[in-house]
Parts: sequence; structure tokens; C-alpha cells
Amino acid sequence: MKYQNVCIEGLGYCLPDEIVTSADIEQRLAPLYERLRLPEGRLELMTGISQRRFFPDVVQPGDVSIHSARNAMAATGIQPGDVGALIHGSVCRDFLEPATACRVHHALGLPQECVVYDVSNACLGILSGAIQIANMIELGQIKAGIVVGTETGRHLVDNTIETLNQSENLSRSDIKLAVASLTIGSASCAMLLCHKDLSRTGNQMIAASARAHTQHHDLCHSVAGKNETGGGNPLMQTDSEKLMAEGIATGGATFADFQAESGWSPDQIDRTICHQVGLTHRKLVLEKLGLPIENDFATVQWLGNTGAAALPTTLALATQTQFIEAGQNVALLGIGSGINCVMIGAQWQTTLVSGTGDMPTNMERSGSLAAG
Repeated sequence: MKYQNVCIEGLGYCLPDEIVTSADIEQRLAPLYERLRLPEGRLELMTGISQRRFFPDVVQPGDVSIHSARNAMAATGIQPGDVGALIHGSVCRDFLEPATACRVHHALGLPQECVVYDVSNACLGILSGAIQIANMIELGQIKAGIVVGTETGRHLVDNTIETLNQSENLSRSDIKLAVASLTIGSASCAMLLCHKDLSRTGNQMIAASARAHTQHHDLCHSVAGKNETGGGNPLMQTDSEKLMAEGIATGGATFADFQAESGWSPDQIDRTICHQVGLTHRKLVLEKLGLPIENDFATVQWLGNTGAAALPTTLALATQTQFIEAGQNVALLGIGSGINCVMIGAQWQTTLVSGTGDMPTNMERSGSLAAG
């Protein structure tokens, strides 16, 4: 996929206020840790994640997505009448039906002629939506579009902790299937794309590549369990080691496609944003692709794995802190369970971003979060 007319015009994000450390989670897992004699600090040591954030329990994904999309529109100045597509792309949504995008579309006051739907593609939902909007713009069907998503990880983490504490026959090897669930956090981000004739930034989208290695679809899956009242509680099981290995292999194959589409060699890529799963995953992905870690920006240490919102939120923060500068080639390297991979390249110029929620005080232009 190659593009000549599409710009990533702006980003809007929302970060939760409530911070939950990995030490906090381990304290709640005291019955399990005592039973299996697990050492404290294990969770952060294994994942590199010191904390994550959660929205209030009563907040629905659509509530926050509305706010993030409004932030993106305010940052760019794009008018509602110019938006021809609204896609909601997170794993979390308000209901099975209607599409969460319908509520967001209504709240934003977008035209009735606007294309409105949800996209579900695990951690790649927002990037997949961005490609769909880019294709519509390139074909001349719309002038601009918004893809937005909000991940609310509290219920998954809470239910995982409860399940682990109550299951007295678990072994240390059984625990490995639940570790990924304990890395989950919450965040929200919107990407606004537009035709270059409407753009104020000139952040031109150059190319995108996608690859599906679906023979590995069973390595990670989330289901809605049942509680005593008949309601659904989310549970997730992940073969983290094999998922990481096969995901990195999928990333390597996709990167070869991406280089052919973009015309970029690794040394022509100035900045990268990986999917934010854990520090080990990030290191191994970049090594596989031959890309220097100092050119990559990370937020997983303090946001955790925020699913489909992870990569675009990290892009927003990287631009807001001037880690990404005018004239740089930026590669977005997304990998999601399934296994699917999406990579997008853009030539960056000017940043238009608006966010809600405090960033950590130690975030610097090219400091510890960038270097990992």
C-alpha cells in the first residue's frame, strides 16, 4: 500500500489519573505468592512494567473515546463537516451492538453521510482503522477521517487477580499463562487523517504493509467468563513465550514487505514506535529488524500494555515531547495476537496533538523512556 495524498494530521489522547504499580498488584496476589513461594518484584522484573493506569470503574470506552476524538479535532482544526469516516478500533467497546462508533459519531456532531463502524483486530484495531481511512482518502472518497479507541483494562486485571487467588491447584507454569493479563493498562487515543490539500502539517503517510500469520491464532485468546450473577468477567490466556517468538518472526517478514513498499532501508528510518507489550519484546523486535533502540520511544514502563491504544498513544507522546522532529521518517511497527502485523511509514513535519492526563515528570525529549 502506497500513498501520495494522505496526511496523519493530528492526535488526541486521554490518560487515566489512577496509577497502579506492579508492586500493588503483587500485594493483592499475596495468597498466590505465599502458596507458590513466589519472590516479590517478579512481575516488574519479567515485564519491565513498573506501573499502569486505570479509568474509573463506571467509565465506558465510548465516554473516553469521545474526549480523545474531540482533542484530535481541536488540535487540527478540522471541521465536523469534513470528516467522512469515524472508526472505533479498540478491543474494549460499550456493547456488542450497536457499534461504539455510533455513539462517538453522535457526540462529535459528525455528518450523517459519514461512514461509521467498529473495527476489531486485537492490538491492531486503531492502526487497521487508520489504513482503512487512508485508503478512502487516497481513493478520493472522503476528505478526512478519525479512528479512535479506548482500552479499559481494570476488569481484566481485577478478574485475573481474583481467579489466581481462588485457584488453589495452580502451578508456577500455570501462572505464566496469566502474566500477560497482569500487564494490561488503560489509555485512549484518536488519529485524524486527512487529504494533503486539507493538511496544515504535511505529515505525509508514505506506505503501509500488513501480514497475517494466522496459524498462530490460538496463542492468545480472551473470553468473557461467568460470575455468580451471570454477568461476564473477562479472562485471557497467553502463551507469552511462543507468542513473542512467533510475533517477532511475523514482524521480520512484514518489515521486509514494508521496506519494499516504502523504499526505506533501516538506516533511513529516523524514529520508530513499536507496540508496547514489554521491554524484552521491544528489544528483540528492534534487534530482529536491525533498528537502533535509541531511535525508539517507549511508554510501556508506566502505561503497561494498553492494547490497540498503545502504539498511537505512544506516537502522540513522542511527538508532544519533540522526540519526533520535522523531516524525520517515522515507522509505526504494530504486532497483534492472531498473529497479525501492520506497519505504517510517514514523513513527519509538524505535530498537532492535544492530550488529557498527566505525563510522568521523568519523561524527557530523549530520556529514559526513549532509551528503555
